[in-house]
Amino acid sequence: MTAEMGLRFVILGSGSRGNAAYLEAGSTRLLIDAGLSARQIRERVEAAGGSIEGLSGVLITHEHTDHINGLRVFCKRQAIPVFCNRYTFESMPEELAERLDVRLFENGRPFQLGAVEVESFAVLHDAADPVAFLLRTEEATLAIATDLGHATTLVRQRLRAAHVLVLESNHDVRMLQDHPRRPWSLKQRILSRHGHLSNEAAGEVIREVVSERLRKLYLGHLSKECNRPELALESALDALEEAGARHVEVEVACQERPASPFVA
Repeated sequence: MTAEMGLRFVILGSGSRGNAAYLEAGSTRLLIDAGLSARQIRERVEAAGGSIEGLSGVLITHEHTDHINGLRVFCKRQAIPVFCNRYTFESMPEELAERLDVRLFENGRPFQLGAVEVESFAVLHDAADPVAFLLRTEEATLAIATDLGHATTLVRQRLRAAHVLVLESNHDVRMLQDHPRRPWSLKQRILSRHGHLSNEAAGEVIREVVSERLRKLYLGHLSKECNRPELALESALDALEEAGARHVEVEVACQERPASPFVA
């Protein structure tokens, strides 16, 4: 895609085994998280019509392995600045952090990366200082909010600005509660305000933040064991129907392959 061709956004993979997304706005190319292997990131970006050559940076939401697992190899092969806040950086494994070209940002203070204005805002999750991102370009505004147990007023306010929204829809509450191999302590953590959004909770967020400007909704970070794509999709569609928002296209992102690109 050339600089004249506008915007391309692709969720490369989303789930408990790895998360990454790719944004291309003109000549600006960004990764949002790098939880997949370096090889998978390259292959999936190229399969979606993008390129990792000359990346402007990698934005990191938080330090959990499924969001940074590919950083070491990926950034070793080419010099790429990594953008995160101070507590996220300090919580990374030391042997990884010392190898990265890290650029620290402050939550809530926007900064410019080429054609993209980046704003981070705090979310509730069991990490050091997790964030969601609002990414503004000339063509569209994208919001990426995965890995959060509760959507605060601040989060909901920010999400209302989105033309494209990536929102966690992690689990079905009953499937999680009934899962025979998950300890109660883990279930409690997932269900807590610092855990993950259920399908029902995601539906509540959708009803509150949907607007005429929202064009595409991606449901992300689905649990392989405690959710099913059709359940997440049903909950989101019900929420959109109640909000009178039939104009919004909905897609469930998965772990195994990229979602369909959003192009503007």
